[in-house]
Amino acid sequence: MSNSASIGFGLTTSAAWGTSNFLGGYASRRADPFVLSTISHLSALGFVFLLAKTLRAPIPSSHALIWSLLAGIAGGLALAILYGSLSSGRMGLASPVVAVFSVGVPAIVTILREGSPGGGRLIGFALAILGVSLIGRTRDRTEKKALGMAILAGCGFAAYSLAIKHAGPGSPLWIEMHSRFAAFFVTALISVYGRKLRHFQPRAGLWAGTAGLLDVLGSIAFVRASQLGRLDIAVVLSSLYPVVTVLLAILLLKERLTSWKAIGVCAALAAIPLIVA
Repeated sequence: MSNSASIGFGLTTSAAWGTSNFLGGYASRRADPFVLSTISHLSALGFVFLLAKTLRAPIPSSHALIWSLLAGIAGGLALAILYGSLSSGRMGLASPVVAVFSVGVPAIVTILREGSPGGGRLIGFALAILGVSLIGRTRDRTEKKALGMAILAGCGFAAYSLAIKHAGPGSPLWIEMHSRFAAFFVTALISVYGRKLRHFQPRAGLWAGTAGLLDVLGSIAFVRASQLGRLDIAVVLSSLYPVVTVLLAILLLKERLTSWKAIGVCAALAAIPLIVA
């Protein structure tokens, strides 16, 4: 029963995160990514706080809350960087790369702690390297910048996952609320002191707020999936979100991928289940 529920929550995470990334990347073409991520985190923070209060969720231990705050700092910065990467107009490039690194880094940490991952994961690493190499094969500085930001964002999300895992059991609502509070604080501080509020467009803020609601729903589902079942099942299902982002970019924005970039994207996506299997 718990395994079936974990699978359901994992699939929910994938759908929510994929749609959220698409909306956030679209909005970032019209406003600063840090401002939009601040709005996204504020929207998510308000929603999850009301939900936790309404459901009277029990407050976790101080240990869990500290790790939640650390997760929020990493995740908050990673989301802003991701929005910046997606805003380049290369959603089909950025999203799979972010997914590979956000899954691959925790896998490497696990290898260092627990030993060899086995042949399947080694093949996954090879596919990941091949995929990133093909996707990043360009002389266009804009695409190289987007690729670098995607890698950095992926590492930030990896730190988020590791910190959330250390938070342990407890209400996913309060864990995510504290995580969002830290993310909001960090991105708001950068937005204010960096004077990034100029030329702000309200419509972009509306898209960012919607993206925040979807993102936090996905995050709550991810926390719950990791609590109810095996972590590898939760991670592999949630890591499929780039498929949603890429499909939305192709269907709604008419994005096109060259043949070798398409092969790179496929290799990167194929690497994910092998890495976390």
